[in-house]
Amino acid sequence: MQIIRTKLSEIQSRGWLKLIGMLVTVLALTACGTLPHKAVPEKLADVAELPGLSGIRYWGDEAPSDLKDFSTVVTAQLRTRFADDLQSGKTIQLESLALSGGGEDGAFGVGLLLGWTERGDRPEFQFVTGISVGALIAPFAFLGPHYDGKLKELLLAIPQDAEMDPEALSVLFGISLLDGNPLAQPIQRFITRQMLEEIAIEHRKGRRLMISTTNLDAGRPVVWDIGALANSGHPKSLEILQKIILASASIPGIFRPVLFDVEAGGRRYDELHVDGGVTAQVFLYPAQVQLDEVFAELPIEGRLYVIRNRKQKSNYQDKIAGLFSITARSLDTLIRNQGNGDLYQIYLITQRDKIDFNLAFIPESFEAQSNDLFDGAYMEALFEVGYDLGKAGYPWSKTPPGINGPDG
Repeated sequence: MQIIRTKLSEIQSRGWLKLIGMLVTVLALTACGTLPHKAVPEKLADVAELPGLSGIRYWGDEAPSDLKDFSTVVTAQLRTRFADDLQSGKTIQLESLALSGGGEDGAFGVGLLLGWTERGDRPEFQFVTGISVGALIAPFAFLGPHYDGKLKELLLAIPQDAEMDPEALSVLFGISLLDGNPLAQPIQRFITRQMLEEIAIEHRKGRRLMISTTNLDAGRPVVWDIGALANSGHPKSLEILQKIILASASIPGIFRPVLFDVEAGGRRYDELHVDGGVTAQVFLYPAQVQLDEVFAELPIEGRLYVIRNRKQKSNYQDKIAGLFSITARSLDTLIRNQGNGDLYQIYLITQRDKIDFNLAFIPESFEAQSNDLFDGAYMEALFEVGYDLGKAGYPWSKTPPGINGPDG
């Protein structure tokens, strides 16, 4: 017990990856509790839906069930949205944005977007995806520069709400290290009814906003069509949106999983959802979805911007010893290489579908270190780095790390 208390007293001085390593150490010393949970039977997992809602989500590792109609629907929407351009013979500029996970490193992405706005050439994105901290940023990025101020406010609010008392930790009796989630209050304050209504308007124009979570029961990614949810008119759509974002950013084992009530086979169940970064660090669309049919019918130039809220290379460490440091370092390496694999897949998809690939990441010259789960000083410094790069015109990499090319 003394060992456990000692470990808990150290938590406030650790970064989030170190906190994960700490969790593993603590769980090796004690058993954790359980969460009341009525899981969907495996045979019904594919048909489970939120009550009163359908068609707002799909498995992120396979093609949507309506894939046969996908090209037809997308083509029709683009014809409507860009009718004037098509009539005048102009080429449609199809801009997309993918925002990665990265915890507090998401400050880089926020800074880059705001600096990009200041530069004056930030495009309106037709398609936006977000995962983990990217899910927090995505709705603001989707709605455009007039939400930049609110996005920065959200960034600054997270460290304040993340201040935690070690006495409140419940490793012995809870199902997570922290019963609360420091992201819950900022999400409820900043993801508003007005935002929901504006997302619905843009969805009706043919623009798309997607956020991914991890269904822990199935061990699979789930992609949520946020615009379809916003446009549904469901009385709980705002609450559901807030829960989706919270789930996508909830570090498993550290923060309590988010439960979604669902229906399947005429009965009620619930699903456990956690950080989308468990299954992917960044995503575009399933590889089975091919846009070549759409591009063949319309004069389109596609461009994708990927903001990777992380450095490309790992800092060398020569003082790795003991279970904690080995675990933390191993998880850091796992997450970094998983993210690189996601970038490779996205790059191959863009090459197949003739989409211009552009990648941004935290520069190696940024050497500040985080000292807490959400270190305010670290986040502000990283925000400024992203902002300055965005304002100056970020030198986007045309390939992922390790791919032969001018930036590979």
